[in-house]
Amino acid sequence: MPYRWNDSAQTAPRISAHASHADGDAPLARLTLWPHRSLAPKGFVAVIALMFVLGLIPVLPLLGTTLIWMILIFTLGVLAALYFALQASYRHGLGEHLLIWSDHMELTRTNPKGPPKTWAANPYWVRIDLHKDGGPVEQYLTLKGANRQVELGAFLSPHERKQLRDDLAYVLDQLRDGGTT
Repeated sequence: MPYRWNDSAQTAPRISAHASHADGDAPLARLTLWPHRSLAPKGFVAVIALMFVLGLIPVLPLLGTTLIWMILIFTLGVLAALYFALQASYRHGLGEHLLIWSDHMELTRTNPKGPPKTWAANPYWVRIDLHKDGGPVEQYLTLKGANRQVELGAFLSPHERKQLRDDLAYVLDQLRDGGTT
């Protein structure tokens, strides 16, 4: 799934402590969401390796000549340009980051163009709504709190939004119960 809890887990974390945003404590939970990528990390490695091998084909007949250096430099330049272009597309893409403390919840949405947008509320009062229809996408997921409603994971599939709603409800229920669930 294109979301991850606490930088590694695919499932919602168990909350067993108290952390205050006001006191500068670390968040109890971090959620990172990103859209599906057409090229996964393994595919990225395969494309770079394939381009390297294919780039060597015109170089092989020139072994032992001085012309090899011009072709090799050009080939490595193209490979470097491809590498950096793909890295930039990963780095500057759309994404959402949700940080959760006992007393504060903060959602930051990064856009490829424009500044990041931030929403914050007290997690105790946040309401999670999954609109089966009537939203811009099927299974439209929203968070409502601090007199504002924001969408979450609009780029995820309907099944992923439903799973995310369940995970997020689990985390918020634990916070409301004092971490005893």
